[in-house]
Amino acid sequence: MDPTEFLRTFGLTLLTLMGISLALALLLLIIVWRKVKRLHIPPNASFGETLLLTPFLVVVMIDLLDFGLDFLAAPFAWIILDRLGLKALRGVSVVETLIPFTQAIPTMTLAWIWVRLFPGTIQ
Repeated sequence: MDPTEFLRTFGLTLLTLMGISLALALLLLIIVWRKVKRLHIPPNASFGETLLLTPFLVVVMIDLLDFGLDFLAAPFAWIILDRLGLKALRGVSVVETLIPFTQAIPTMTLAWIWVRLFPGTIQ
């Protein structure tokens, strides 16, 4: 296979996956918005406490948004998490978004699972 053809195919595949990811993130945002409005998260809750109270779909939505928009997801994630009342998750989400080549790693989802398996380890 010719290197230019490989790069073109790889780029188109990546753009397609990013588009699908962005579409799924927007769909999940609609679902999450209704679900999270009813949550009561204390204003001084830590990152770990907030993750324990956060539904799984929220972290999946943030990871899909991160993959779909790459580094451009940082301001959107900040605003969405602020409006959802999940302020403790904003900083970690934005830092992860701005680190190059971590978009394919579902960091928030892995943190959500970690907090459930090992409660009290993440503050």
